[in-house]
Amino acid sequence: MIPGKYRSVSGRAANNVNCGLHLVIQTSSLPEKNKVEFKLSKDTSSFPGRLLQHDLERNYSSRQGIVSDHINLVSSSLSSFPILQRSSEEKILYSDRLSLERQKLTVCPIINGEDHLRLLNFQHNFITRIQNISNLQKLISLDLYDNQIEEISGLSTLRCLRVLLLGKNRIKKISNLENLKSLDVLDLHGNQITKIENINHLCELRVLNLARNFLSHVDNLNGLDSLTELNLRHNQITFVRDVDNLPCLQHLFLSFNNISSFDSVSCLADSSSLSDITFDGNPIAQESWYKHTVLQNMMQLRQLDMKRITEEERRMASVLAKKEEEKKRESHKQSLLKEKKRLTINNVARQWDLQQQRVANIATNEDRKDSDSAQDPCQIDGSTLSAFPEETGPLDSGLNNALQGLSVIDTYLVEVDGDTLSLYGSGALESLDRNWSVQTAGMITTVSFTFIEFDEIVHVLPKLKIKFPNSLHLKFKETNLVMLQQFNALAQLRRVDQLTIDPQGNPVVNFTLWKYYVLFRLSHFSMQKINGTEVTQNDMIMAERLFGILAHVASSELPQYRLISILGDARKKQFRYLLESKGKKPGIINEENNDSKRLVGENTNRATLNYTTRDFYNEKLEEIKEKKKFCKMYIEDLVKEATEINMKNEALQKLWPQMFIELVRDAVIEIRNKNSYMKLCLQQITDQK
Repeated sequence: MIPGKYRSVSGRAANNVNCGLHLVIQTSSLPEKNKVEFKLSKDTSSFPGRLLQHDLERNYSSRQGIVSDHINLVSSSLSSFPILQRSSEEKILYSDRLSLERQKLTVCPIINGEDHLRLLNFQHNFITRIQNISNLQKLISLDLYDNQIEEISGLSTLRCLRVLLLGKNRIKKISNLENLKSLDVLDLHGNQITKIENINHLCELRVLNLARNFLSHVDNLNGLDSLTELNLRHNQITFVRDVDNLPCLQHLFLSFNNISSFDSVSCLADSSSLSDITFDGNPIAQESWYKHTVLQNMMQLRQLDMKRITEEERRMASVLAKKEEEKKRESHKQSLLKEKKRLTINNVARQWDLQQQRVANIATNEDRKDSDSAQDPCQIDGSTLSAFPEETGPLDSGLNNALQGLSVIDTYLVEVDGDTLSLYGSGALESLDRNWSVQTAGMITTVSFTFIEFDEIVHVLPKLKIKFPNSLHLKFKETNLVMLQQFNALAQLRRVDQLTIDPQGNPVVNFTLWKYYVLFRLSHFSMQKINGTEVTQNDMIMAERLFGILAHVASSELPQYRLISILGDARKKQFRYLLESKGKKPGIINEENNDSKRLVGENTNRATLNYTTRDFYNEKLEEIKEKKKFCKMYIEDLVKEATEINMKNEALQKLWPQMFIELVRDAVIEIRNKNSYMKLCLQQITDQK
C-alpha cells in the first residue's frame, strides 16, 4: 500500500521536514482512481526542522520508495548496460517514481518508456558515473546518495530537476550544473570538494549542503539570491567571505571547522537575513568572549549553536559591546599615539643623521681646502674652488629637500612614562620652561636625552635642577659626547646617583678611563651606578689616583682672579679661607683642620675642571674681539690726541721767544706816557660801567 505522504528528499520523517520542496502523492485504494499531486512550495514559515542539518547522516532504511518485486533488470547482448523492466501494475502504482536502492548497481541502467518519472532513487549502490537518464526530462528529484561517483555529468538535459542528492560520493569538483537553473536543493556532503565554484547561476537554489568536504575557505557565493540554508559543517574552513551577499540566507552551519577569530568571519555581521548559525566545534567557540562577540556583532540572530538566544543574553552582549567599544577606542587611541611616537622618533633620528652628515661634510670640506691651499696656494682661485661646489652642491640640495619633506612631522618629542622623562630632539628642551605640576615634577627620577647635542643640554642643566629636584638618573643617547671635559658640566646639578651613556652616538665611551674620570669629577655626588654597573670603593680610589694630580695642576696654574670667577659663592669663601691660611706655621693648625682643608682643597681643585660649550666659547671670543676692538680704538684716539698736543707744544716753543719780545715791547710803549696811559685805563673802566 502506498503511504499517504511521500518522504521528503531530506530523508527525515515527513512531519519533521518542510524544506521548500514538498512532494506529495495522494492515492486511493483503487488503481483506476490514482491521483498523483506534486507541490513545490517555497513557503518556509512553517519550517519546524532543518534540512540537511545533521549532514544527512540518517537511517536510510526508511528512505523514499519501495523496491518492488515487479522490477526486473535484464541484460542485453546489444548493450553493456542492464535494461529496466517494470510490470504494468508497477507502472500504474508508481508511475511518477522509481527506486533502485541497494541493488548493487555499478552503472545506471537503461530506463525506457519511463519519460514521466519525477523521482528517481539510486541510493546505496556502486555507481561510478551518471548516465542513461538524459531521456528523463521531467525528472524533479534525483537521489544518488552513497555511490562511487567521481564527476558530476550526464545532467544537462534535466532542466526540470529541483532536487539533486549526491552525498557520500567521490566528487572532487563542482561542475556541469549549467543547465540546472531550476535546482532548489543541492546535496554534496561527504565528498572531496576543495573549492566552491560553478554555482553562481543557481539563482533559485535554496538549500546547499557541502558538509564533510575539504573546504578551507568560503567564497564565490555571489548569485545565490534564493539560498536560505547553507551547511558547511566538518570542513577545514578558516575564513568566510561573500555570505553577506546572500539576501535570503537564514541558516548557516559552520560547526567543526578551524575558525579561530571573529575577524575571519566578519562578513556575517553585514548579513541582515541570517537568524540561525552554529560555530560549535571551532577554536573560536572555546574563547570566553565568543558568545558576547557574536551577539554584539550579529544582533539579528535568534539561535546560536542550536540554542535560542534570550533577551538577557542580548542585554549582556549589548553592555559588553559598549565596554568593548570603549576598549577599542582607547586601544585605537593608544595605537595612534604609539605610531605617532614611532614616526616622530624616526623623523627626529633622520634629522639628527642629516645634521651630523652636514657637519661632517663641512669639516671634511674645510680640511680639504686647508690641505689644497697648503699644497698649492696659486690654485685657490682656479680648479680647487670650482671642484668643491660640484661635489657638495647636489648633496646640500638633497639634504635641504629631505629636511623640507620632514617638516610636516613633529621634530621633537616629550614623553613622561612613569618616573621617566624622555626628550627626543633639541626642540624638546623647550619643554623644561613649561609650568610642570608639582606632582609630576616630583615624580620624575630619570631624565633621558636622545638625538640632542650635549652642548645644548648643558644650557638647560640649571633648569633641570630646579624643575625636577628628585631627578637622580641621567641617560644620554646620540648626544655627541666626544670628550671627557664635557662631563664637567654635570657638576652643576644637585645630585646624580646613576649615569647611563649609550655607546650609540657617544664616542667618549671608547676611552678606557672615561668612567674613572666621571667618578673623580663628580665625586661629590657619590654615584652608585654607571651604565648599570655598581660603583665600588676601589673604583673611587682608582679614579683619585688617576686624575687627582690633574686637578691639582689645573688649579695651581690658574691665577687667583680666574679661580674666583670659576668658583661659586660657597666655594669662593672656601678658596679665600685657603688663601688666608697660606703662610701660617704648620704647628698652629691642628690635624683636624688640616684634614678639613685638604678635603675643601680637593673639591676646589675639581671645580677648576670646568667645561665651556662651543657656543659659549664662540660668544666669549666675539666679546673679546669687541673689547679688543674698543681698546684699540680708544688707545688710537689717545695717541692721536697726545700727538696733537705734542705738536702744539713744539710749535709754541718755536714761537715763544718772538712772542715774548713783542709782549715786552707793547707793554713798554703803552706805559711810556704815564698820564695818557692812566686816562686810557680810566676811560676803559668807565666804558665798562
